[in-house]
Amino acid sequence: MTKSFLSLCLVGALSAVSLAQIKSFTLEEMVQTADDAVYGQIVGSRVFSVDHSVDGKDLFFTVLTIEGRGMSDGRPLTIDVITPGGFLDATTGVFNSEAPAADDIKVGKRVVAFYRWADDMGGGVAGNALVAAHGGLYRTVEGPRGAAVLGRGEGYAVSANLRLDHLESSVAQLHAMKAIPVTPDKH
Repeated sequence: MTKSFLSLCLVGALSAVSLAQIKSFTLEEMVQTADDAVYGQIVGSRVFSVDHSVDGKDLFFTVLTIEGRGMSDGRPLTIDVITPGGFLDATTGVFNSEAPAADDIKVGKRVVAFYRWADDMGGGVAGNALVAAHGGLYRTVEGPRGAAVLGRGEGYAVSANLRLDHLESSVAQLHAMKAIPVTPDKH
């Protein structure tokens, strides 16, 4: 093998790695990307599959029904949020590395979920998709000063634990700013 061939292989390998990177989100970017976020309790979970002539057979999706309130305006909200993957029973379904962990999406859990409408998540399935896959869902816990949102570490929109009321205030402010049209300066 020649040195130039090895260099070309290395460049190709590095390019493939860079294409496979998962996007990290700041809170501002998450709110900008999402239609909204919901804080509430998972009251339902179901899995369905579709077959599609282009996207393939046996595409599995999990629908989480979350009952709570919108984070941008506090209005009561019950919404279905869809993630890829899931199991109909112990043997029928697929794992998806980008889906939330099974423990995070159990019925009864209280969560914050950022969502965005998608016309086609694959297989012609339309609905409110969880933004950034598992990166758009955050577990919450009750504490002496109210609910706290569990941070997920660097690269996630909520990187550190914080009180729900602080996150809610930030999301509402960022959401309001996103609704303000930007006009160019005329000097």
